[in-house]
Amino acid sequence: MDASIPNNVDSYAPSSTVITFDRPVPLLRGPLPAGPSDDPSAGPYVLAFRNSRAWASSFTACERKIVEQCEEGARIGCAVSASRRCKPPWWKALASPTLADLKEREQCEVREMADCVAAAKEKCVAFARDKCLVPFRDARIRVEKGVMSPRGAVKFIGLVSMPVSERSLWLMNQMGPWGLIGDLGVTNCRASELLGFDNYVQCILGERQQGNET
Repeated sequence: MDASIPNNVDSYAPSSTVITFDRPVPLLRGPLPAGPSDDPSAGPYVLAFRNSRAWASSFTACERKIVEQCEEGARIGCAVSASRRCKPPWWKALASPTLADLKEREQCEVREMADCVAAAKEKCVAFARDKCLVPFRDARIRVEKGVMSPRGAVKFIGLVSMPVSERSLWLMNQMGPWGLIGDLGVTNCRASELLGFDNYVQCILGERQQGNET
């Protein structure tokens, strides 16, 4: 009997017929109705993070992954660079290398490798920050419907400082479908609009933007 043929070829048990697949990766963002300020040609829905905590977690994970990939590539380049820098002069290759020569080259490569990797780590952190900052700054975050957005809150605060006559005229202009009352029904806003209003967004964007300015 051929050993390659299984003994249970006629078995229809679940263990023999069912193929188990890995669980699907959960979506980072979900669809939400588009707002009045969104481009109608893009469709009636937009993708948004479920809350600012999920947004911050995704930002950190993305940044960490880019840093890891960047450092992995940098190590390969640093190894090549260290080997070239510590290569003995051509005239030493005419004679057989001694144990002292090999030890000296090993120590040289260790030093060059350490210096190169240390410099690459700083560049990789800055590179990852730049790559993640713009898309996550413009990413949308879900807010509870009926909650005024930060933009609407700023409008409302400015109302207090207006004279009574100007305040009435301003309210009439804002009562339209895309004005203040429409703002109360927003379902999402961009992360940059929550800067200064949300602790998670402030912790991420505030630190990263300050790092870019320095």
